[in-house]
Amino acid sequence: MKPRIVRRIERPSAEVVRLLGELGVATVHEGQGRTGLMRPYMRPIYLTARLAAPAITVSCHPGDNMMIHAALEVCAPGDVLVVAPIAEYTDGMFGELLATSCQAHGVVGLIIDAGVRDCAELTEMSFPVWSKAISAQGTVKATAGSVNIDIVCAGALVHPGDVIVADQDGVVVVPRQQASEVAKLSEQRRTNEARARERLRAGELGLDMYNLRTKLAELGAEYVD
Repeated sequence: MKPRIVRRIERPSAEVVRLLGELGVATVHEGQGRTGLMRPYMRPIYLTARLAAPAITVSCHPGDNMMIHAALEVCAPGDVLVVAPIAEYTDGMFGELLATSCQAHGVVGLIIDAGVRDCAELTEMSFPVWSKAISAQGTVKATAGSVNIDIVCAGALVHPGDVIVADQDGVVVVPRQQASEVAKLSEQRRTNEARARERLRAGELGLDMYNLRTKLAELGAEYVD
């Protein structure tokens, strides 16, 4: 496919994005039917990192970060960069200088299925990053790729404008057109979990609350003194 940079994309409402971020990865993942998770090797570079934002997608060549620079021109404040090399790669494609440029343009974070470096500086800047690896090995700027096309990042399909929710539990992708409904379902789940939490805090066993004794009996489990 010929390299291309798509300048304009559709984004979900800011309120829906905010709510999804408040709910967090685990609740959103459950709320949308346990779909959309990126591979568990995608980890935040510092534990307090979290974000929710529309995706600007980047398809690039391994060892070449030219398209990350190109993507910054089409980002809007509040976007997150989602970067997927076209082949497996772990060297550091992103560091403190690119993060400085991101912050200058209002980009709120990075999801990259490759490596990053300058982690101490990124942490000090409070610039959240989820990556496959950490590596000081640098890159070049020599090969064109694409911006704002459909990509697969860490096993998850990402369309431009999809909502990315990321925290200590990982990264989940919410399709843009379903974001409002997923937010409602996830909020319902949060309410149900709050009720369950109170019952568990009061000492009720999950065996009784979830009617698991009946299930154990159906599965042939026996209690033996």
